[in-house]
Amino acid sequence: MTELVRTDRAEETTGRWWRDAVIYQVYVRSFADGNGDGIGDLPGVRSRLPYLAELGVDALWLTPFYTSPMADFGYDVADYRDVDPIFGSLADARALIDDAHRHGLRVIVDVVPNHTSDRHAWFRQAVEAGPGGPARGRYIFRDGRGEGGVLPPNDWESVFGGPAWSRLPDGQWYLHLFAPQQPDLNWENPEVHAEFESVLRFWLDLGVDGFRVDVAHGMVKAEGLPDVGHTGQVKMIGTGVVPFFDQDGVHEIHRAWRRLLDSYPGERIGVAEAWAPSPARLAAYIRPDEMHQAFNFHFLTTPWEAAGFRAVIEESLETAGLVGAPSTWVLSNHDVKRHVTRYGGGAAGLRRARAAALLMLALPGSAYVYQGEELGLPEVLDLPEEVLRDPQRLRDPEDGRDGCRVPIPWTGAGPHFGFGPPGTGEPWLPMPLSFGPLSVQAQSGDPLSTLSLYREALRIRRERRAFGDTPPVWLDAPGGTLAFTRGEGFACTVNLTGEPAEMPLPGRMLLASARPAVEDGVVRLAPDSAVWWERDGL
Repeated sequence: MTELVRTDRAEETTGRWWRDAVIYQVYVRSFADGNGDGIGDLPGVRSRLPYLAELGVDALWLTPFYTSPMADFGYDVADYRDVDPIFGSLADARALIDDAHRHGLRVIVDVVPNHTSDRHAWFRQAVEAGPGGPARGRYIFRDGRGEGGVLPPNDWESVFGGPAWSRLPDGQWYLHLFAPQQPDLNWENPEVHAEFESVLRFWLDLGVDGFRVDVAHGMVKAEGLPDVGHTGQVKMIGTGVVPFFDQDGVHEIHRAWRRLLDSYPGERIGVAEAWAPSPARLAAYIRPDEMHQAFNFHFLTTPWEAAGFRAVIEESLETAGLVGAPSTWVLSNHDVKRHVTRYGGGAAGLRRARAAALLMLALPGSAYVYQGEELGLPEVLDLPEEVLRDPQRLRDPEDGRDGCRVPIPWTGAGPHFGFGPPGTGEPWLPMPLSFGPLSVQAQSGDPLSTLSLYREALRIRRERRAFGDTPPVWLDAPGGTLAFTRGEGFACTVNLTGEPAEMPLPGRMLLASARPAVEDGVVRLAPDSAVWWERDGL
C-alpha cells in the first residue's frame, strides 16, 4: 500500500505533490487568445501564467492542443507529437512548459489513447490498404452482419448517439465509440502499445509533469465484441457492465504506463478519466502500480443536499482508501454544465457554488478547478443555434457542452473582455455582456468577490498542508448542514439549506462564503454558505 502520511514540504515538492494538489483545468480554446484570431492558444495560456500562480494553484491541465481537424475539438488527434497551428507551435508548447515551471506550476497534458482522428496517418493507410491488410489491424474493423454485410457487426451505440459502427465503401465496418471521425484503436496490436509509449516519452522528454488519460476505461473491448442486448447504452456507463468499457485488460496498459512514468524524475503522474460500475472497480485504476488519480464524477453530480454530499464524500474516501490513493474532487469541467447553473442559477446558484468551493477545498485529496469557476461564471444557456458545434448535441440537443466552453473574461470592458489583444476577431463562441462584471479585472479589487474567495481559500490551504491526508471527523450538526474537523486545528461548516442554521461555535472564523452571525458561543450560518474555522490546539 502507498504510505499515506505526509512528512514535510521538501518531500511534497520532490515526491508526493499530487496527493493534495489543486489542479486548474485550462480549456485551451477558451482561456486566452494570443494572436487575435478569436481562438485561445498556447501563447495566450503562457501570457496568463502569472494569474494562475497568483491564484495559488499547483498545476495546470491543458486540454488537447495537438494537430486535429477538430471534429471533437481536439479529442480527435491526427498527430500526437505536434501542435495544431490554431494553438501555436511545438516551440510554443516547449516555452509554455518551461515558463510554467519557472512560475512554480506543473503541467499536465491530455493523452487520447482510445481513438485517433480519421485523418491520422494510420487510419488513412488503413482505408487505402483495404480489408485484411496489417494497416487495418491497428483499428477495429469487422465485416457486417446480415445479407451482404449490410448490418453493423454488433449493437453497440456511440456515446454521441447512433450506432458505434460506420461502413467504408469496400464494405467493412469500423468501430467508433464516439464520433465517426474518431475510429477506435485496436489495443490487441503491439504496434499501438509501442506507439503510445513513444508518444508519452516524447512529451515527458519535453518536461510535462503528467497526463490526463482520456477514456482511460475504454481501450480494451470484450473478446468477440458481444452484443449489449438493448438500447440506451450511454446511460449504463459508470453504472452497469458493458462490453466496450472497463474491461480488465485496460489495467495492464495502465501498469505499463506507470512503470514508464516512474522511470522519469520528479514524480510524473497519470490521471484517469475512468467510469466504472462500482467503487471497487473504480479503485482498481488507482492501485499503487497504476494511475495516481481518477476523477471523482460522483461528487460532481451530487445535488445540493447535505445527506447526499456526506454520503458521496464518505464513499469517495473509502473507495480511494481501498488502495491507499488520494480522492479527487471536482465541481465543473468542459463536459458538464457549470455548477453555478446546476445549483439553481442566479444569486442562489452563486451562493451555493461559493459554499461548494469551500467544502471541496476543505476535503483531503486533490481538487480540480475548471477555468472560470473561480469567477463564478454561469453556464451560457442562450447561445445562438448557428454557433453550437458540439458533436454530443447529436445525442441530445439539450445535452450540448458549448455553454460551459465560452471564453472567460479578463477585463470588465473593451472588445471581448480582454480575451485577446487589441483588434482580436470575434471569439469562437460569443461572450455575453453579463460576463463583464464577472471578469478577473472587475473582481480582483473586491475582497468579497468569488475570485478573492478562491485566492484566500487556496492560500490557507497551502499554508495548512500539515493535515495532508487526514480524514474528516464529522461533528453533530442540524439537519441540512455539514460540520467536520480536519486534524486538530481546522473545522468546516456548511449550511445547504435556504434558511439560517445554528450550531455551537466551532472556533475562530478563517474564511466564509457568506459571513455568519456569532453570539454567546453560537454561530448562525447564512443560507447556502460555508465557513472555515480555526480551532484551539493548532
